Amino acid sequence: MATPFICTACGTQFPPADQPPPCCPICQDERQYVPESGQGWTTLERLAQSRKALLKEEHGLLGIGCAPDFAIGQRALLLPTPPGNILWDCIAFLDSTLLRIIQALGGLAGIAISHPHYYTTMLEWSRAFGGIPIHLHAADREWVMRPGPEIAFWDGETKSIAPGVTLIRLGGHFTGGTVLHAAQAEGRGALLSGDILQVVPDRRHVGLMRSYPNLIPLGAAAVRRMGEAIEAWDFDAVYGAFWGRVIPQGGRQAVTESVGRHIAHLHRDRP
Repeated sequence: MATPFICTACGTQFPPADQPPPCCPICQDERQYVPESGQGWTTLERLAQSRKALLKEEHGLLGIGCAPDFAIGQRALLLPTPPGNILWDCIAFLDSTLLRIIQALGGLAGIAISHPHYYTTMLEWSRAFGGIPIHLHAADREWVMRPGPEIAFWDGETKSIAPGVTLIRLGGHFTGGTVLHAAQAEGRGALLSGDILQVVPDRRHVGLMRSYPNLIPLGAAAVRRMGEAIEAWDFDAVYGAFWGRVIPQGGRQAVTESVGRHIAHLHRDRP
């Protein structure tokens, strides 16, 4: 029976097949890695047997993950909007319990994902909620391992997906690297950044890297462009990709300072 196998290192799901793929292109890319133990594979059914849904409040938004963590270990976020909830980023895990909980909260109207490392089981999520659109930047089309009609590619620098909700292409980590800007009360906004702008452990700055696990920094030109692309957007909170990685206030200044700090350190040893 054909099975849509899932890479255990990055969580990417592949089209149904009788045998697992010979390799995972996502992991073989320099931004990710193949574990020392080699490429491993699992299925959605096996994940449901070995893990439980984990939901926690994250400074006003609902974080969605599983315990124990799987693959990269990111958590998704549930963003309420007038047309319906948006799932920001995606996790590989999805079981009947998690499905029932999200349905009770109003279901999902759409999915938006920052970059290919979090594409995971996006088609399973979309189809579980009636085939909702998955918003991905077209510049990263080549990294979609399991295509489907639910994927809505977009081009350009910004795309509105709901009132007050805008996707912004920053690039950096991936060419189509995307963050989500959500307008909030009192004119303040929130930035859902995945790890395009990685909220670091001090929760006062963000990191900007081509590869986080392999420690490949972005160059000054790429970082400067990211800073310029986000300059026009007002926001107070920044929600990173992992549990607890949130800058609840002062996010605008934190990003500006982090961009300047990164570029300054790149030039520090120049004559």
